[in-house]
Amino acid sequence: MDNEDDLLEILWGQLLSRQAEQVRAAYTSLDPDGQQVVVAHLRRMVSEAGWHPEQRKSARAALRALDSLLTKTS
Repeated sequence: MDNEDDLLEILWGQLLSRQAEQVRAAYTSLDPDGQQVVVAHLRRMVSEAGWHPEQRKSARAALRALDSLLTKTS
């Protein structure tokens, strides 16, 4: 695995950790474009078929953790 893959794995591990502080820290480390990509992907994980139930649960927890940040930027 190369460094970029390692960083992505760490980032998604934090975003899907179900630990609100970790989720917010990972999210705020991204630039605005990266933040939009992450939120869109989390929303797809929650709404689209084919995701494992635990992945859906983690994505929902991430979106809840980010709710206050997302409403400030809307």
